[in-house]
Amino acid sequence: MSLDLRHYADMNPVRQTIVDIHVEVRQRDLGLTGPFYTAERFNERLISHRSAPGWETVIAYDGTEPAGFAYATPLGPNTRWWTAMTTQLPDGYTAETGKRTLALNEIVVRRPWRGTGLAHRIHEELLAGRGEERVTLLVNPKAGDGKVQAVYERWGYEKIGEQQPFPDSPVFAAMMRDPLQQA
Repeated sequence: MSLDLRHYADMNPVRQTIVDIHVEVRQRDLGLTGPFYTAERFNERLISHRSAPGWETVIAYDGTEPAGFAYATPLGPNTRWWTAMTTQLPDGYTAETGKRTLALNEIVVRRPWRGTGLAHRIHEELLAGRGEERVTLLVNPKAGDGKVQAVYERWGYEKIGEQQPFPDSPVFAAMMRDPLQQA
């Protein structure tokens, strides 16, 4: 598959592309409904994530057609990432410096490119060259009847607990891995 993977540190030229892909996949393809999955709420989260230093996205293009994206943000010292954990973590585990943990906020691939390994390529491209010690993500354990979480486990992530970051969000499995680990 000959796809162009492009890095962006400025959200402005690609914000609408990211929102459009998210809505297409989450709402139309996967049928996820409710306030948490609206374009407006996703756009709010995207803007909030982008406001943190070190935000980056990788978007895959098949010619001029966007095929998928992932974006991530380093967790700073005042992050709220760990405050929604429903599972107690060991002392010091949640201490952040802005260089310790990268939060993989989203990874989304459009239907024509699913099952091709593109999600993994985007994921690894986003992590390549990053300096954080570890990478964390949240996954709905019910997504794909558990298949999505199983994919992350194959990529080297381990479940460390659960969290519900927003009152209208699902309870997510919180997962962690060493970013240099290759699946």
